[in-house]
Amino acid sequence: MHQTFDAALGINLLHANQDGADHNREHFDEWGMICLNVMSSPGAGKTALLEKTLAALTDELKIVVIEGDMTTRLDAERLEQYGVPVIAINTGRSCHLDSKMVAGGLHQLVADYDPTEFDLVLVENVGNLVCPAEFEIGEHAKVALLSVTEGEDKPLKYPIMFQEADCLLITKTDLAPYLEVDVDRIAANVRQMNPNVTIIPVSAKTGEGLDVWFNWIRLQLLGLPQFRVKHKFFDSVSA
Repeated sequence: MHQTFDAALGINLLHANQDGADHNREHFDEWGMICLNVMSSPGAGKTALLEKTLAALTDELKIVVIEGDMTTRLDAERLEQYGVPVIAINTGRSCHLDSKMVAGGLHQLVADYDPTEFDLVLVENVGNLVCPAEFEIGEHAKVALLSVTEGEDKPLKYPIMFQEADCLLITKTDLAPYLEVDVDRIAANVRQMNPNVTIIPVSAKTGEGLDVWFNWIRLQLLGLPQFRVKHKFFDSVSA
């Protein structure tokens, strides 16, 4: 027997969370910054990806990280080595960040810095392949990671993450030759869930695909009018 449940309580929680997410988004837009919500199961390579991203882009962009974990500051400490503000949020028993938690992080950012100085907020969500995708935090885009070690079937078995993603990074591609896994099959399964998602195979170890990922970030920033105004990137006007 197959049953699907829609819990009224869960729907109410999502509605309340959305109000907070909309408020966070207003702040991001007002400050002229893009927020990316980076999500995956534990061990897919979120922190390694952010390390590579910070190493490559901190000379070009002003970046702040919001680091979500159930406990510890281990990942936050890894990212602090790149000289950017890292706001660590421990969620306790919660398997995801929500808009209220992120709002608390933004209050800390405002207390310590001028938020208009920043261009990009990278949110590393709690490692979980389901819950983070259901709770908006005010992000401009959702970025999902799926490592080749997780297998080809995960997009079909856990569809919400992949349906919601704007960009999917297939990570740890350097391991693919040693596993019975087909990266193209992973991509095809994702396309069944979300035909419009941008898919980028990457390896933090070899550097494969990282430049494509960095350029995708740049395109998101240029798509925000407030960012273009802040940095005096004015659209050309046809005569």
